[in-house]
Amino acid sequence: MESHYLPSHIQIARVLRLIYLSGLTTTSGGNISIRGNEGNVWITPSAVDKGDLTEKDIIKVRPDGSTEGLHKPSSELPFHQAIYKMRPDIGAIIHAHPPALVSFSIVRKTPDTSILPQAQYLCGRVGYAPYRLPGSEELGESIAREFEKGSNAVIMENHGTVVGGRNLTEAYARFETLEFCARTQMKAYQIGEPHALSAAQVQAFEDRPSTLAEFDPREEPTETERHIRYHLTNIIHRACQQNLMTSAYGTISARIDDERFLINPTSFDRRQIQVKDLVLIKNGQRERGKLPSRAVQLHQRIYRDHPHVQCIINTQSPNVTAFCVAHQDLDSRTIPESYILMEEIPLLPYDSILDDGATVSKALGPHVPIAFLQNDSVLVTGGSILETFDRLEVAEFTATSLIDSHALGRMVPIEGQELQDLKDKFLNK
Repeated sequence: MESHYLPSHIQIARVLRLIYLSGLTTTSGGNISIRGNEGNVWITPSAVDKGDLTEKDIIKVRPDGSTEGLHKPSSELPFHQAIYKMRPDIGAIIHAHPPALVSFSIVRKTPDTSILPQAQYLCGRVGYAPYRLPGSEELGESIAREFEKGSNAVIMENHGTVVGGRNLTEAYARFETLEFCARTQMKAYQIGEPHALSAAQVQAFEDRPSTLAEFDPREEPTETERHIRYHLTNIIHRACQQNLMTSAYGTISARIDDERFLINPTSFDRRQIQVKDLVLIKNGQRERGKLPSRAVQLHQRIYRDHPHVQCIINTQSPNVTAFCVAHQDLDSRTIPESYILMEEIPLLPYDSILDDGATVSKALGPHVPIAFLQNDSVLVTGGSILETFDRLEVAEFTATSLIDSHALGRMVPIEGQELQDLKDKFLNK
């Protein structure tokens, strides 16, 4: 991704707009800053509508305290400066009041990032800063002390959160992941108890082999490949817009033929992926110069074992992931669409994601197109890209309805002859 090569004021305006449109801050809440190599700090202004902010509104604060811009800098500038002083490795900071993290802040707790290996890896230990008056030097000191201890993300008591990163791309990925983790944990409590991973389990996830030999594509892409690249890219962006995938996590692939498939790259903001960024896999080798998602071996195994599968998505959507971290089965017999598209859904142990894909692949079949992977993700397969994405949407909608229905009473499933009628008409079972 090349966003961090853009001018600081453009980066800030774009990310703040994304945060606002994602419902993770309000018109008046939150601020973002970037520290430049020359010592200047670029920061959002005070008292300017976050929903209408542009790059022209961003303020430059020089090392001597003088400013350049149309407005006053954010009133929270002191704690940004305190963090930068304490942590020379941090180049960007995001502060906001996203709903799930505010929920943790007002009950004076921190999210447990060890419920998901990706969250633990990206966010690590979450710090906790006692309440201080907004805009005060004391608030800056309270937050900076947590960053000094090594935290890159901090819950601010009765306030919100602040996260830092080497650049704004990393800071946003950490911010988005932490809010996702908090939301997932709260949803999991509605259906059971979230299960945390041990340090050894998280490390095992990081140590998974994903290296493939390289090959040089010598031919121009076929029209079929071009079409799949275009369709996959659009679906990735759509998944991000619908909160079915985050900027930092989610894998989608599609089969071209018996020898080749396309998959998204690793360590790449999913919102920024373009057709040229997708990685071609051919006979177990990767396109030279590109690194595929670390789920590549899992996808490769499924395509090998299941010729009918044309597309695979494994991702973390908030309500489905709540079932995964609570180790709860999802009963798809809610409405006809849910059962027809998902049928029976296996819940596979966390260790199943650590092999070469054999365990997960063995659990799938023509009448088992989807699996939940404990403390990781939902994995969805289909006969086309659109069918697979539709199945993912249905899974998340179904999980949402089941979680929300807990406030109303016990779910009554479709069963007996009504269920058999669905099998006979739509599933040939």
